[in-house]
Amino acid sequence: MRTTVGIIGAGPAGLLLARLLHNAGIDSVVLESRDRAYVEHRQRAGILEQGTVDVLRAAGAGERMDREGLRHDGIELRFDRRRHRVDFPALTGGRSVMVYAQTEVCKDLIALQLEEGGPLLFEAEALAVEGADSDRPSIRFRHQGREDVLECDYVVGCDGFWGVARTAVPASLSRVFERTYPFGWLGILADVAPSHDELVYARHDRGFALLSMRSPSVSRLYLQVPADTDAGAWSDEEIWDELERRLETADDWALHRGPITQKSVTPMRSYVHEPMRHGRLFLAGDAAHIVPPTGAKGLNLAVGDVVTFARALVHEKETGWAELLDAYSETCLRRVWQAERFSYDMTTMLHRDPDATAFEGRLQLARLDRISSCRAAETDLAEGYTGFPIG
Repeated sequence: MRTTVGIIGAGPAGLLLARLLHNAGIDSVVLESRDRAYVEHRQRAGILEQGTVDVLRAAGAGERMDREGLRHDGIELRFDRRRHRVDFPALTGGRSVMVYAQTEVCKDLIALQLEEGGPLLFEAEALAVEGADSDRPSIRFRHQGREDVLECDYVVGCDGFWGVARTAVPASLSRVFERTYPFGWLGILADVAPSHDELVYARHDRGFALLSMRSPSVSRLYLQVPADTDAGAWSDEEIWDELERRLETADDWALHRGPITQKSVTPMRSYVHEPMRHGRLFLAGDAAHIVPPTGAKGLNLAVGDVVTFARALVHEKETGWAELLDAYSETCLRRVWQAERFSYDMTTMLHRDPDATAFEGRLQLARLDRISSCRAAETDLAEGYTGFPIG
């Protein structure tokens, strides 16, 4: 097989890249190790930044998102039983975010790819990226019980932290920056209407809590727990009771309870791999960087990566100049590190570190009080949450 761009991974980044390239008249092949049903149902992110929303619309993949997604113009911060709303449009010149699950983004992009785009091969396991530093890189993969080779002009690894793309960058050239947090998130899906019409981020002495949603009838909620927690060890009643404690306010707000349909524990980690390019191999999304979910940045960073790559390749195609491709890693990493900084700030401001002192706890409250009383501090949070510029 031969193509211009070989894409490893059919998550939102790989699928969106294929769509962007198709719209620009550049051929690609997408290899995905899992089957279609798995890709369309794996639960991941649910918050789309303004820039991501705009990109999906421009790519022709925004119709169902605009019909079924939930536009949010702010978030609520809770601390010391107080409530403070951050108004995104008022602070950012009109920007907002969209609640629309990654599963739905993938369904939309898969349908478009199968109808209009190039080959999308499910259950096609990438085994290795070969010749990344040559003019003819290739992807060795297994599909339908036999090995094959996809020859490319460029390879883009959207295959996550455990994929083969990142391992094709020589260790002697790689630099890794990471932090593992001593806590995780116990997340639940519940068949109950959300208890608030926007996301609620709560700092509490017992630990962080987040009230989110997937639809007007399905709530998504999280509790900070020790990193080694077994989700099954928590009963439904214990989860609701703890959410009620951590989300409590001084007014008459009440938490809606309902049947819990899913429980899981999400680890918390910050990770950056530099560089994000080696020869004609380009890393995107979790293959290059991971953020704790507090800032809702993971999917959105991946979108920024593939938009940057697509723009650079179109520029090379139209002008013959490769300077934007050459600058890919540097360009992406500027945005990546701002998102890492934002996610770290949100995480350390809202979570209770098991080794923290009373002094550090009061600093958290001081930071939250500053945001709720200073427009400049509040604006910085709103700009970070709604998204840093792409490219």
